[in-house]
Amino acid sequence: MANFILIHGTGGNPDECFYPWLRKQLEEDGHKVYAPQLPMPENQSLQTWLKAFEPYWKYINSKTVFVGRSIGPVFILRLLEKAEAKAKAAFLVAGFCTGAGIPQQFQPLIRTFIGKRFDWQKIGSSCSKFFVYNSDNDQFVPLKNGEELAEKLGTKVIVVKGAEHFWFKEFPQILADIRSAAN
Repeated sequence: MANFILIHGTGGNPDECFYPWLRKQLEEDGHKVYAPQLPMPENQSLQTWLKAFEPYWKYINSKTVFVGRSIGPVFILRLLEKAEAKAKAAFLVAGFCTGAGIPQQFQPLIRTFIGKRFDWQKIGSSCSKFFVYNSDNDQFVPLKNGEELAEKLGTKVIVVKGAEHFWFKEFPQILADIRSAAN
């Protein structure tokens, strides 16, 4: 069975969007699921998130599957840059790797996450498979950001039509992909 690590978005928590539903499905499948509450939003920075994540490093191994939404995928990329073990997969929802097109009010919250270049070689060698999901009508993360992220990771973006910023309570498509990749 896999270790799942769920990373929430800006202003969020482990109970946002489809995470409670996904957690329940994964636990019923016999997986371990970890969903840390990361500092929000006034203390949101890469440094505070890395510090809050420290107890979870021990769960990163060849059976680890990451799931992140919004700023979550960016944080997952930073974790993969530091990881000593190779993760099984990363599911990146409404992700990005630059601030282009992101609304101005979020720029201060994402600055420390995207402020330095990503080590794409290290990220690629730290995870076996990447899944990138973006919407064609996301008001916060333009589709071109997901396309750029997918290109950097050597995969294709999965466009979910009309998904906005993935506020779904359930996300069957990702569960099906996870079940396919995690077994």
